[in-house]
Amino acid sequence: MPRRQVLGIGGALGLIAATGLSASAALSRRPPVTGAELRSAVPLPPAFQVPLPIPSVLAPVSTSGGADRYEITQREATVEILPGVRTSLWTYDGTFPGPTIESRRGRPIIVRHRNDLSVPTVVHLHGGRSPAASDGYPTDLVLPEDWPDAAHLTHAGDGEHGPEHGMPAMRDPRAVQTRLTRDYAFPLDQRPALLWYHDHRMDFTAPAIWRGLAGLQIVRDDAEDSLGLPAGRRELPLMIADRAFAADGSLDYPALDPTLRERPGVREPYLAGVLGDVILVNGAPWPVHDVDAARYRLRLLNASNARHYELEAVSDDGRRLDLVQIGADQGLLAAPVTHRRLPVAPAERYDVIVDFSRVPVGSRVRIVNRLGSGRTRDVMAFRVARKAADDSRIPRTLSNDLPTWRRSDAVRVRDFSFRAGRMRGDHGWLIDGLPFDPARSDVTVRIGDVEVWRLVADVHHPVHLHLVGFQVLSRGGRPPLPHDAGLKDTVSLRPGESAEIITRFDGYRGRYLFHCHNAEHEDMGMMANLEII
Repeated sequence: MPRRQVLGIGGALGLIAATGLSASAALSRRPPVTGAELRSAVPLPPAFQVPLPIPSVLAPVSTSGGADRYEITQREATVEILPGVRTSLWTYDGTFPGPTIESRRGRPIIVRHRNDLSVPTVVHLHGGRSPAASDGYPTDLVLPEDWPDAAHLTHAGDGEHGPEHGMPAMRDPRAVQTRLTRDYAFPLDQRPALLWYHDHRMDFTAPAIWRGLAGLQIVRDDAEDSLGLPAGRRELPLMIADRAFAADGSLDYPALDPTLRERPGVREPYLAGVLGDVILVNGAPWPVHDVDAARYRLRLLNASNARHYELEAVSDDGRRLDLVQIGADQGLLAAPVTHRRLPVAPAERYDVIVDFSRVPVGSRVRIVNRLGSGRTRDVMAFRVARKAADDSRIPRTLSNDLPTWRRSDAVRVRDFSFRAGRMRGDHGWLIDGLPFDPARSDVTVRIGDVEVWRLVADVHHPVHLHLVGFQVLSRGGRPPLPHDAGLKDTVSLRPGESAEIITRFDGYRGRYLFHCHNAEHEDMGMMANLEII
């Protein structure tokens, strides 16, 4: 097997295929990434020159009737990401990231999405406690106005031989499809947290997110507001994503079908995941942001398809600043946790405080990725511009509403494996040896039940559960790591690693998902159905 193909398959998977190493021997090497990197064909700007954009906040079109109503149009737009280069994107309301929705705990919102793109779409509010009808199931499509009738959309692809030749027919009798628009209703009966919304169309999630279909939603409440955390312009949402650019300035992506209409999948070197060589923060390449010499709240999201980060804040004189974690995927921790390096897998969110008060005015603090190399080692920079008063604080107690689940509360323990395998004669990514089938029932739980799930991986798999948050009980039979604190909805499994999580399946009945959030993996079969009855 050529070396290029070995590297393309990704990490330990490539080592096994190319050298005949046993799985345990290959996985013990724990490669820092799973996937292959695209190289941009346009000149890239120097780091820390482009100002950090802050996504606009979407205004509701109505606040009557006990709910806030929003409207978002999914459409193509041409924007300037790299200086002097025009790039066509699929967007929410013409921007990448899409507009931020600011919401309040317990205040319902309804978001009407209009699909003016050339392909069907699905919207999933990641981290939302949403009724099944609004969760964004992959076959609950919003069809473009001129798309063929809905019956055509009960399957993906038009071939018979797997990802290389199109996916075989896969009918879903429960799919609920609409044309042009769909209203998504979110009760927001959940803890304050940073959520994000993105496309979740079956077999085509990865290229749709890559092309720009991602945005932020923040849930707040009075208790969090009263803590005295950094706020206003000292609270920064930071969506981190990697991309690559073709010679004409378009986003490069190795899709088998660039129209994303019929044939899912990526070219063989990228089966394990697609990595870009440009790091974007809020849609800007390696940006810089002027800050006061004060505390800042950084609300971090890894919106990359497959790239993992290990973030570190480093001053010009080489000093590492503390990353004081105050929140996880599903909101505030019970108490702060201090890190020097913070691993962030695809779809994970971390809420951290960085104190710039002891950094000399005029100097910089770089956010670097210790898992990157070359240009992907840099993420962004902060330039300390001025001295300023700071009345913010980091309370010793952040919240007291975290669940207190115990192993003895669990009515059952389940085991799941996340591994590469064969899917209809070609490469796939499987849960318990099976590729996703929307018509198959994989896991059925009763509402209110507490369960322990034991997860094991071959290569990197960030495992995401829809609807519910969970707590990490252990990793490899040992206590969880410091960054596992709090309530999460995505857990990063490293190569060869196992983890135990505990959760209570409450909220709503209906059909949901759990899956790997390496977007290429989920498109190639690594999803399963979760039925709550």
